[in-house]
Amino acid sequence: MAIALYPGSFDPITLGHLDIIERACQLFEQVVVAILRNPSKQPLFSLKQRQHQIEIATKHLSNVRAISFTGLTVNCARASGASILIRGLRVMSDFEFELQMAHTNQSLAPQLETIFLATSHEYSFLSSSLVKEVARYGGPLDRMAPPNTIADLRALFPHNGKPNL
Repeated sequence: MAIALYPGSFDPITLGHLDIIERACQLFEQVVVAILRNPSKQPLFSLKQRQHQIEIATKHLSNVRAISFTGLTVNCARASGASILIRGLRVMSDFEFELQMAHTNQSLAPQLETIFLATSHEYSFLSSSLVKEVARYGGPLDRMAPPNTIADLRALFPHNGKPNL
């Protein structure tokens, strides 16, 4: 069994992400959830907060660990001992981008394989951006994010449309 790396920004983790993580845990010895620090984006949650959210949401899974990284995903995979990259697909437009990334990663690190997991249909509409938007306006989040993440979002957005920063 191999070690798989599931990279992303996870700002915040959603139930769609958690679905992919849980299913990947059934396929691989270890799943490393790698949180990207992207200097061109302004995340809602810090790297430390996102890592904590993931650790709490995945505490029922014995073969998951969360890390953060900057730079190329292939370098993170090498450093983690991963031979597989996990990518989730929600809609067909995701596939075009993800296939391009898979080809790029394979050209940079031929030993890495990318495995695409289709998101379960009940989560196919979810994105971190959508979850943040619903939270901003006080909408229901129980079918979108893990309870600990919902609590973090509610602390930032106290139902008045303005962040509590």
